[in-house]
Amino acid sequence: MTPAHSMMLRLVGLAAFCSMASMRVCDPMLVELSREFQVTTGDASAVIAAFAVAYGVLQLVYGPLGDMLGKVRVIIAATAACALFSALTALAPTFTVLVVSRAAMGAAAAGIIPLSMAWIGDQVAYEQRQETLARLMGATVTGMMAGQWFGGFATETLGWRTAFGVLAVMFFAAAALLLRHARTGDTHRDGPSPSTAAAAAFSMAAYMASTAALLRMPRVRWVLTVVALEGALAFGTLAFVPARMVDGFGLSASAAGGVMVLYGVGGLVYSVFARRWLALLGERGLALAGASQIALGLLLLAWAPDVAWAVLGSFLAGLGFYMLHNTLQVQATQMAPQARGTAVTLFASLLFLGQSTGVLVVAFSVDRGWLPPVFSAAALGMLVLGYMVSRQVHARAPVAG
Repeated sequence: MTPAHSMMLRLVGLAAFCSMASMRVCDPMLVELSREFQVTTGDASAVIAAFAVAYGVLQLVYGPLGDMLGKVRVIIAATAACALFSALTALAPTFTVLVVSRAAMGAAAAGIIPLSMAWIGDQVAYEQRQETLARLMGATVTGMMAGQWFGGFATETLGWRTAFGVLAVMFFAAAALLLRHARTGDTHRDGPSPSTAAAAAFSMAAYMASTAALLRMPRVRWVLTVVALEGALAFGTLAFVPARMVDGFGLSASAAGGVMVLYGVGGLVYSVFARRWLALLGERGLALAGASQIALGLLLLAWAPDVAWAVLGSFLAGLGFYMLHNTLQVQATQMAPQARGTAVTLFASLLFLGQSTGVLVVAFSVDRGWLPPVFSAAALGMLVLGYMVSRQVHARAPVAG
């Protein structure tokens, strides 16, 4: 990659950091939000589900926009919109407004990480793509850790609204830096020229025809199905780990957020050793090992007699999730290279629609004290999913080194 592209990768990493922080910042807030707005913890999880649904659905718009207007341009606009909606979330006077503003945040954030992945797919050869995506993953994992920790810390010390105010400032800074670099560098040339883009009109019929053509491809259908299941089983349960730590082990909101940081630490460990583990295990081995660790982590979170084992479970689940998910991300960038932006955003759409489904199912159980058996069922599902992926993922020769 050129120096300009390396700088752009760092800046989209900053935007991705903010995006993931905004996605996970509410996880440690659920118990406090339920108290302040006088709703159940399960009902409070609507702030997570609304974000995930909007995030997933809007992928269907951002994909073709990225292919038509240029991925970097759309990333900049989405980051700026996140700054606005984060500020509005901080000012939400009622629970209904809070849920709606969170949905708007999800709709805006949807244009950042998936199009960043697609941009990497355009710029980086397949042999270096997993390692480069792992660098982007490092930013997203760090954002997740920061969001979960700061969400709990702010809830106990500064007030939960402060967390969204800080996010608004960070999104604004990221958008400004991206815009400045895009104007001075050559990284905006990933799409048509501004005059061509301005003249191009979005055709719903053409988009639907293109999407239908993608869905007729067996490989695309397989990747999308698997990632939807992954979203429901892994991401859907992730949102309730802090509630499990608070209600099951008596931790405070900030301590529960701190435990969730270990989920992200697992992802960071993977991002550091991704190349080495890929050479050792190959993509199939990574998928199977990752799913097995997620299952073990969920079982520890469900049934551990002591909080220390639950903490270990959080780390193992994080390490395993990123081993499996990064393998699927690479498959997503390669499943339809002729329409990579649309294909990758379809991938993200199914991931977060799966997550929202998982959140709704687990929300039904949390108010009834059913989290341990639900976590156990998800662990079993992850084992089956990991076996499916290990059997079907395209085999690639291990990379050297």
